[in-house]
Amino acid sequence: MSRKRRKISQTGNDGSNKEGWQIVYTGFVLILLCFFIMLCSFASMQEEKIVRFVQSFESAISIFSGGLSFESGKDILNPTPDIVDKNSEIARILEELETLIDNLGLPKEINSFLADKGIVMSLADSVLFESGVAGISEEAIPILEKVGSIMTKTTCDIQIEGHTDNFPINSGRFPSNWELSTARAVNVLRFFLEKANISPERLTAVGFGEFQPLLPNDTPEHMAGNRRVEIVFVYREKKELLK
Repeated sequence: MSRKRRKISQTGNDGSNKEGWQIVYTGFVLILLCFFIMLCSFASMQEEKIVRFVQSFESAISIFSGGLSFESGKDILNPTPDIVDKNSEIARILEELETLIDNLGLPKEINSFLADKGIVMSLADSVLFESGVAGISEEAIPILEKVGSIMTKTTCDIQIEGHTDNFPINSGRFPSNWELSTARAVNVLRFFLEKANISPERLTAVGFGEFQPLLPNDTPEHMAGNRRVEIVFVYREKKELLK
């Protein structure tokens, strides 16, 4: 009789186990412990690495667009300004280019951005050349001198890319936009080679003609946006520069 009474005392009137709250409480404490461990680990990480992790995780599992997706590859995420290591060479080049552009006061004609191939400084053709001409204008020389000064403080390879709109050109010197865009790129390269003393091993020039437009060639404004020279500070290793 006494044994039966002891058994009954360990359960409630409805037959439920009164000690079940201990299991729930233990699980709750373990969750809190994991949460605080995660907070401590984040506190010891650099801000840009946390942002990179969150954006990569979001991209990998498509949190906001729905569904799951996964893509294997060498790199976690293409570099963007908010995930670049503030102490890296990329960050320093970007900062110097943005300061130069601000000082020049030409935000519509000159801009810089991060692309998959490297840091790009894009200059409208009107900043560097007269219409239909490949020779560098006198007004462009101080600008290119400042860009060359930034190059001397980097170890990146430099690629100069010439672009045009799709308006046909057929002069004696330039049978097509291929020749014009290439000649412009080569002249800018020669400037950095001869005036800024950039090593020739670091320099490459290429002309794309009208075939890599930023905008449709449907208005004069759009066509002007496509006529440009892009100076690319080529990444050695994205993984190395972002760490």
